[in-house]
Amino acid sequence: MSLGFINIGYGNIVATDKIISIVNPESAPIKRLINDAREREYLIDATHGRKTRGVIVTNSNHVILSALQPETMVQRLANKEEVL
Repeated sequence: MSLGFINIGYGNIVATDKIISIVNPESAPIKRLINDAREREYLIDATHGRKTRGVIVTNSNHVILSALQPETMVQRLANKEEVL
C-alpha cells in the first residue's frame, strides 16, 4: 500500500501502511483479541460511544475499534479519493 491515511469515522484517521486487517467484531476470536488488547493497553476506541462495527489490527499490535462497517473502510481504501 502507498503511504496515506484513511478516515475511519468521526474525524479519526489511520495510516494505511500500518493496517494488517479490517474485521467484523462479532466472532469469539476477535472478541478475545479486543479483550487482550484492552488488558495490554493496546486498544484504541475510535467509536465515540457508538456501537463497534469494525476492528482494525495494525502491524504494531494495536487494535482500533471503529463505528464503520469493515466493508465501508475497505471501499474507502480502494477509492483513492477517500485516502488522505
